[in-house]
Amino acid sequence: MTVTTAPTQPSAAHLRRSAAVRSAWLLVAVVALLGACVLSVSFGVRAVSVDDILAALGGATETVGEAAIAKRVPRTVLAILVGAALAMSGASMQAVTRNPIADPGILGVTTGASLAVVLGLVFFGIDDAWVYMAFAIVGAMVAAVFVYTVGSLGRGGATPLKLALAGAATSAAFSSLISAIMLPRVNMLTSIQSWQIGGVGGAEWSRIAVLVPVVGVGAALCLLSARGMNSLALGDDLAAGLGEHVMRTRIVSAIGAVVLAGAATAIAGPIGFVGLVIPHICRLLIGTDYRWLLPFSAVAGALLLTASDVIGRLVLHAEELQVGIVTAVVGAPFFIWIVRRQRVREL
Repeated sequence: MTVTTAPTQPSAAHLRRSAAVRSAWLLVAVVALLGACVLSVSFGVRAVSVDDILAALGGATETVGEAAIAKRVPRTVLAILVGAALAMSGASMQAVTRNPIADPGILGVTTGASLAVVLGLVFFGIDDAWVYMAFAIVGAMVAAVFVYTVGSLGRGGATPLKLALAGAATSAAFSSLISAIMLPRVNMLTSIQSWQIGGVGGAEWSRIAVLVPVVGVGAALCLLSARGMNSLALGDDLAAGLGEHVMRTRIVSAIGAVVLAGAATAIAGPIGFVGLVIPHICRLLIGTDYRWLLPFSAVAGALLLTASDVIGRLVLHAEELQVGIVTAVVGAPFFIWIVRRQRVREL
């Protein structure tokens, strides 16, 4: 496969950033994530005090906020896992395609996963979390291959604009198919529509237990390819000249990214823009070395989704705003800014 535009070429200044600076930023992100976790457990429709949290952690069973805490802890854990998975997936996709606007949502990967899950529910009656995961990952892979193939057609190969247009068209087509499948099935429509918005409100420990190993496999594939991603940013020819197995690195990285996006979508629904926003912010802070960028993106993605979930619970007071809506409000302007900043070429 031949690709063209890079999101950012690794400069000497970026590569010389000291490990101490990167470690400091990583520590800041971890501390901020811990703070967001405390807020996530504490705030919602019913406020929970610090005493209630400590009492629940100590094994108390009759505290005022015990029921609320019991629901918010798995919700917080799910937000961490999904945010980390989407952020790492987005960073890996940007490395594989050398495209600054690559993201599981923009490239149609999450919509492909959603369509596969809906097909499984309606026509195969799936009800097992592992089968959910398998359908979503296969759907995500099919969508990723299709979008990349369509975006590579014509002069110039897979340019950022062509990939974005192919992803948008594919997402629109898949969304229409989902609507066509669900409209005659009123009994399933409400639950599917809620899931399609994207959220972590229905978190259950049984589903989290399924998500953890799958996310672990996807993250491991991406992290093992981190050094190769640095070479890919230099261009295929130069990477091959440096001894990098370009095709192998690209395939392994792409599989890891798709597994992460598919797994997150299967459990939480299609949540957009996390994989777009976070890698760019992380590059500004710690540079373009993917050996640091991937783990930092995971922590920052977990922070963004956890904080977005808290905001969604508080903004409407008695109601909850799904986290997918909050990330879209944050991510859409950021997407426009990136396109303008990169001066993407017209077809």
